[in-house]
Amino acid sequence: MSTVITEPLLHHDLRGIRRSRLKSSIFRPASMSFSRQFRCHGRIFYSFKPPRKPFIVRASSFGSAAIVETFDFTDVFFRETFPLRWTETVEGRIFVRLDKEKNDQNWQLTVGCGLPGKWILHWGVSYIDDVGSEWDQPPADMRPPGSVPIKDYAIETPLEKAPCTTEGDGLYEVKISVKPDSTIAAINFVLKDEETGAWYQHKGRDFKVALVDRPHDDNNIIGGQKGFGIWPGALGQLSNILLKGEASHSKEEGTDGASSNKKQEDSCLGGFYEELPLVKQIPVHNSVCVSVRKCPTTAKNILYLETDLPGDVIVHWGVCRDDAKNWEIPVAPHPPGTTIFKRKALRTLLKQKEGAKGCSGLFTLDKDILGFLFVLRIKENTWLNSMGNDFFVPLSNSSNLVQSIKDQSETTHISEKTDGENEEVSDSVYTDGIINEIRNLVSDISSEKNRNTKTKEAQESILQEIEKLAAEAYSIFRSSMQTFLEEAVSESKAVDSPSKVSSGTGSGYEILCQGFNWESNKSGRWYKELKEKAEEVSSLGFSIIWLPPPTESVSPEGYMPKDLYNLNSRYGTIEELKDLVKKFHEVNVKVLGDVVLNHRCAQYKNQNGVWNIFGGRLNWDDRAIVADDPHFQGRGNKSSGDNFHAAPNIDHSQDFVRKDLKEWLCWLRKEIGYDGWRLDFVRGFWGGYVKDYLEASEPYFAVGEFWDSLSYSYSVMDHNQDAHRQRIIDWINATNGTAGAFDVTTKGILHSAIERCEYWRLSDEKGKPPGVVGWWPSRAVTFIENHDTGSTQGHWRFPGGKEMQGYAYILTHPGTPAVFYDHVFSHYQSEIASLISLRNRNKIHCRSTVKITKAEKDVYAAIMDDKVAMKIGPGYYEPQSGSQRWSLALEGSNYKVWEAT
Repeated sequence: MSTVITEPLLHHDLRGIRRSRLKSSIFRPASMSFSRQFRCHGRIFYSFKPPRKPFIVRASSFGSAAIVETFDFTDVFFRETFPLRWTETVEGRIFVRLDKEKNDQNWQLTVGCGLPGKWILHWGVSYIDDVGSEWDQPPADMRPPGSVPIKDYAIETPLEKAPCTTEGDGLYEVKISVKPDSTIAAINFVLKDEETGAWYQHKGRDFKVALVDRPHDDNNIIGGQKGFGIWPGALGQLSNILLKGEASHSKEEGTDGASSNKKQEDSCLGGFYEELPLVKQIPVHNSVCVSVRKCPTTAKNILYLETDLPGDVIVHWGVCRDDAKNWEIPVAPHPPGTTIFKRKALRTLLKQKEGAKGCSGLFTLDKDILGFLFVLRIKENTWLNSMGNDFFVPLSNSSNLVQSIKDQSETTHISEKTDGENEEVSDSVYTDGIINEIRNLVSDISSEKNRNTKTKEAQESILQEIEKLAAEAYSIFRSSMQTFLEEAVSESKAVDSPSKVSSGTGSGYEILCQGFNWESNKSGRWYKELKEKAEEVSSLGFSIIWLPPPTESVSPEGYMPKDLYNLNSRYGTIEELKDLVKKFHEVNVKVLGDVVLNHRCAQYKNQNGVWNIFGGRLNWDDRAIVADDPHFQGRGNKSSGDNFHAAPNIDHSQDFVRKDLKEWLCWLRKEIGYDGWRLDFVRGFWGGYVKDYLEASEPYFAVGEFWDSLSYSYSVMDHNQDAHRQRIIDWINATNGTAGAFDVTTKGILHSAIERCEYWRLSDEKGKPPGVVGWWPSRAVTFIENHDTGSTQGHWRFPGGKEMQGYAYILTHPGTPAVFYDHVFSHYQSEIASLISLRNRNKIHCRSTVKITKAEKDVYAAIMDDKVAMKIGPGYYEPQSGSQRWSLALEGSNYKVWEAT
């Protein structure tokens, strides 16, 4: 039985040594592993408008059923729409062929795919004298048109529709020319479906086409037997022509006139054609809506359930009478056709709607029932659930609905609120439930009897539950009650500064400076150079500076660490680093260390010649490497995130790994004096491990780099980027809110808004900022450029000459703004300093309120905390003066900022 998890589907992509972009979509080459989780790009079948209050759903492997009748929505006391996400599976083929080109000089490798989609070939080469499994970029004359380099190790080439296929056929291909006298030993590749973000490998490893004699023990080589096959379908005619051409050529060549190069070619290369199965899973979005009202005559609960799921839908359902949510079979009557399942639950087939998509059912339940539990079963025995738990619908005003609240926080789905009195009743249920639950836990652990009888582990468990409830409650409050919060903050005169919620979140007034760029390592004395600028950084108004990775590294930039305790790097010595941190502390600037926890480069090879044995103080063996990293033969558990391509991915589920990393972070805090962390490539491992590391090292501030692709349609960015920011929110939730994350969503939307003069993009469907800052501003670290996107890499550079519009946005809005080093020390410095000064004197902070006053094609305008007004874009805007008067404080190229007087 398959299980579908109703949570935002993850988007997997690849990342090399650093990041890159393709066709305006940002992504990073990371994992070569095929994943069954995908970005939310599927079809959307909403047949009803989602109601307002957010609610999170769980489900188990059960199914239920119902009958459909008309339902009067008056006197409804509960109404929720739950998102349903599942996948459809389609099957096809990957085709790989090596044969002679028509000129008979070179060979040609053709890689094709028999399924429609936006397919990308991510490939590189291995040279004859290479050692290990690293890739290299092919020579320029070997790269097909449209190829994009990925740092210095790979190429990405889009597959195009095969010219000889008909319009209905779905064959896409790319051709690579191979010179027989080159020193290239093999071509390595994986195939990416850009629509879903999935990567396809061969037997769990990279595809490899050998151009020299093939080693017998390399089982991921394709084309092991010589000889040609035939392309299927419409490509068969071309295949026959090529085969006949080669056959006639072979006869003419004979055995006596071949040159030495030709003999070498024939001994090393053999044509082949091979097909490999391809299974693509397409994400699909549906929903289920549940409404409950009281029957005015019997006081029973009348529950109406409808969904837009296609086909037959079985509801597997039951009821509960206590907060433990134990399933029971309710007394009759049941909907017609209902059957009993193992004396534990009921199953009802929903009735198809007439003249509309989807189905529905009506359930009558006794008034003394606490809740309605259900899950859904669709075709092929697929069960729709959320994280393995059941959908729960409250049927009374019980004070203990905490599980519903906890469910809600994990999806953080923002829907519209219901109106009037019913909303007030529902709100009280939610708030009473979570307040009472926290109070009960506090009373439980604080009672003298329990302190004496409960073990230390049990008490710690209760404390952790209290902490989790508090963090989840705050998350729900921020995401679902934002309008109320804005009014409360703006009207409150007593709150001078937001209180610190937990370690890692700072005070809320931080302004971050990235203290390096991609070239900073080249001088060998960066720590000394930056020390000379410490006082200037402080005078500009920055309160935190982010320093580069301090550890000895294979790559000079520091992102391929080896011996974690060796802090003599290309940026300077450990003593110079300590001196630099001390200097920044003297000028009241806190310091973030850039720590790479996802991967680590090994110092030694194992008996198979694979680099997976570590040296230095943390001399781990291959148990510290995840088992599903195809390149490094790890003996750990499977990865909890995406694999990083170029180095062994660390298995954070191992107790000894977590213990060592926590000790290392604490050592850095004490030995160097770091105040917090910038966490590299956090997509590679579960956010719960981050929570563990932060609780141990107790940073003042922490921010994670969770980076993946935004949603595009035909190279144009979609307006709705909720799925993208949801994935970032999910990671922050997994850390229990102990860390923030870079607001990649906001950066991407600013790109399109400014570059295309489409400033309407800066307001989402609810009139809020469309990035992470619109949903969870206290955890959003906003930025427009960094060492990857800008600098000399320029992988995703902000629209040139328009950087100050971006800074006018992030330095006036909530969130924690981050400014790139190259912009701080440039002709933009005075404008950036003025914006920082304005932000500080008006006490704009990470939770400040935003009122978007204009979002049109050529202008965006907003007012923050009723203190600061701003506009960007060439269009006209002036804040209206009423009880408040405005004075122009700053003005630059297509931006203005006003202050309230």
